[in-house]
Amino acid sequence: MKNIKSFALLIALFFAATGCFKDLDTAPLDPLEITSGTVYNDPASYKQVLAKLYAGLAVSGQEGPSGQADISGIDEGFGQYLRGFWYHQELTTDEAIIGWNDQTLQDFHKQTWTPGDGFMFAFYSRIFYQISVCNEFLRETADDRLDSRGVSGQLRTDIATYRAEARFLRALSYWHALDLFRNVPFVTDQDPVGAFFPKQSSAAELFSFIESELLAIEPQLAAPRSNEYGRADRAAAWMLLAKLYINADVYTAQPRYTDCVNYCDKVIAAGFTLEPEYQHLFLADNHRSGEIIFPIAFDGNNTRTWGGMTFIINAAIGGNINPTEQGVGGGWGGTRATRQFIEKFPETEGGLVASPNAGETASYPKVYVPGSHQGNNPTETSNSLSSPLRNNVFDGYKYFPDANTTIRFTRIPSNSAPVYGDTNGDGTLEINGAPITVPTSGLHYIRVNWTQLSYEIVRRDWFVDGAGVISGQPVLMTWDPTLKAVVANLDMNAAGFKFVSSDPAVNLGDNAGNGLLSQGGATINRIPGSGSYRVVLFINQPDYTYQINSTSFDRRGIFHRPGQTLDIDDVALFTQGIAVKKFKNVTSTGAQGSNATFPDTDFPMFRLADAYLMGAEALLRSGGSQSKALEYVNAVRVRAFKGSAGLITAGQLNLDLILDERARELYWECHRRTDLIRFNRFSQSDYLWQWKGGVRDGASVPVYRNVFPIPSADINANPNLQQNTGY
Repeated sequence: MKNIKSFALLIALFFAATGCFKDLDTAPLDPLEITSGTVYNDPASYKQVLAKLYAGLAVSGQEGPSGQADISGIDEGFGQYLRGFWYHQELTTDEAIIGWNDQTLQDFHKQTWTPGDGFMFAFYSRIFYQISVCNEFLRETADDRLDSRGVSGQLRTDIATYRAEARFLRALSYWHALDLFRNVPFVTDQDPVGAFFPKQSSAAELFSFIESELLAIEPQLAAPRSNEYGRADRAAAWMLLAKLYINADVYTAQPRYTDCVNYCDKVIAAGFTLEPEYQHLFLADNHRSGEIIFPIAFDGNNTRTWGGMTFIINAAIGGNINPTEQGVGGGWGGTRATRQFIEKFPETEGGLVASPNAGETASYPKVYVPGSHQGNNPTETSNSLSSPLRNNVFDGYKYFPDANTTIRFTRIPSNSAPVYGDTNGDGTLEINGAPITVPTSGLHYIRVNWTQLSYEIVRRDWFVDGAGVISGQPVLMTWDPTLKAVVANLDMNAAGFKFVSSDPAVNLGDNAGNGLLSQGGATINRIPGSGSYRVVLFINQPDYTYQINSTSFDRRGIFHRPGQTLDIDDVALFTQGIAVKKFKNVTSTGAQGSNATFPDTDFPMFRLADAYLMGAEALLRSGGSQSKALEYVNAVRVRAFKGSAGLITAGQLNLDLILDERARELYWECHRRTDLIRFNRFSQSDYLWQWKGGVRDGASVPVYRNVFPIPSADINANPNLQQNTGY
């Protein structure tokens, strides 16, 4: 996408703020001024103006990040299209809350907005500005205008495709108007240019218009996956039709679920593929993904805005989050998620099941073990043995990667401290004695009695064993040099396990279930259910402990928990509520975006996983194939869990699961409000989340809040408009 800066012409049309259109079809008084009467003398301008239509979703004016704004009366960042859409679709739900007290911004989450809300009017205006520029482009590319300019050949053919894309973009904005404001003023390129009051369309009329437009342009759009990146193709139109049809019962009280299934099937068969790594869908190089069907494209140097992805990424950074890890230079400390949304992820971040417990390891007396395995460095304090009983008997495990490793012992981690070895090789320590040679490589148990100046070294392996090991056989643990621990990856169930060694008399269990291990301790019963797990045994020195991670967890919960509380008692405090790190200005290879302020990350307006979930929902609602619905949901879940652990059964599949699955898959992608309304969970009291209704634990709100009001400014300017019910 190009950032078109040179066409201030383009459409100075903005009926939403005034309730009428002004005549744009005039010649310039200044011969250097570019207007619609002169711009199309350059054949390249047709595609450049089309780029301006796409850019209207990403930028806020003619000079990024601010300057020569498309709409006036509000800060450009607040008035940008995607930012306004995000406010309406996310801040009004359980998925997002914002701490800033800018004017009426917190009214979105409280669901206490009024027709005079400035943020609402800004997005309403942005929608209709976008519609107006699409209308003007369609007027300027009508057959009579092209004939008058002598346009023919390939350019004429290309313009036919451009027109179809402009009609798609207009249909997209009219869908946003339908979904959010329902009964809105209606103008197309067929209306005369001049001052008049647009009529108000009903939801049914606008639904029919959007549907007819998308059906008409389908054959004129590029085949799926054949257009330039960022431009609409037939699959984008199919996705918008599917969106229209799955919500048809809400909009018109006429269900169209079978039609939704048909268009979802078209998208699924079009050659798009689920991105193998969920996180890669939201990074600075997500334009490479085979899953994204229609993005709002951003470039850190060419589509700079204080809205869009700049807002989504920066507003989510605060507390102790490192901005560099998110690919930006700082954070705005605004948005996070509520408890009710976070709890839809049954596993904690990273699949953590059991955390290690360091116990009193740091306080125990130590003996240090300098040797050839670590450069004979006596100052390395982690290379030590401990005395838990503080009785001058020290033990622990050391891993030697090579045979014939040499070691000695010292009580003081200093290069000048005396060291002890074994000159005679009889197990007795002497000051400045000869280095002790350990003939075998691998993990060794070492015990030193400092009172008696004696020691023993035994080669020993560790295993995970017990009824909870699904294979029925002990699983060998291997050394991880980074963790300095032994690790096993295995399938387990909840029946329990212990750590057993190659010495039958030595095993470790957890008597208190608190992560601290003891010789002969109780069976460990901390596995929540059948699945794949990574078990780590930290056995370097007492207190011995362990960590368990599920490797079959839902990887879509990309959150930041340290320093954050789950509950929100004070909306203004960023550290209350779990932070969301889903979108980053970092590539899939870890490289920073091209600009530390303005991201390269594109916003996935439509993507394949949504088609799978819409198709499954529509099948359930229409009584269609349950097996096909299950297949569609499981396709998304297998990617989420990176394996079969994500599979559900036919008995688990229902509409409630699909609503939660849509939350887990699509959070912060501007779907949640529409989804909650379709499932009757947005208003009233069927589903409450913190600060809904302006109350800490949530409160019922009237059902008329399912639709936003027509802004007062447009009601006052246009006598044809009637306010939506309840306002």
